[in-house]
Amino acid sequence: MTSSIISREGYQKLVDEFNMLTTVRRREIAERIERAKELGDLSENAEYGDAKEDQAFNEGRILELSNLLKTLTVVDPPTDGRVGMGSKLVVETNSGRKEFTIVSFNEADPVNGKISNESPLGQALLNHQAGDKVKVNTPKGYIEYTIVSVTN
Repeated sequence: MTSSIISREGYQKLVDEFNMLTTVRRREIAERIERAKELGDLSENAEYGDAKEDQAFNEGRILELSNLLKTLTVVDPPTDGRVGMGSKLVVETNSGRKEFTIVSFNEADPVNGKISNESPLGQALLNHQAGDKVKVNTPKGYIEYTIVSVTN
């Protein structure tokens, strides 16, 4: 398995989800299954079928998270003012100012300003600092970004 990098915040979110699924969610599903069993005939028991389906989905997600957490490398933002994983930055283009946070691929949420370190924009911004101008090839052509500030 190859290792992927992730921000400390992203890693903690995955750990929190894993813990919730293995404790709270497992217990809730087990209680639903027990209540459904008390209703009688399992072959015609929709509540039982739904609970078992939820259980299978939950266990699948637990396995997925377990495997993912084993292969992730947590990366802290640089301390020297450069853009890196977890950096929050303000950039300026011809269309105005934008705020971004550099995150891993599985944390990316472009609508909310979280861009992947593997995206063309994320890759172009990495290792630059405030004052740098960075040209990025986008579907609409080249766009020049001026890094206004970097917070790590």
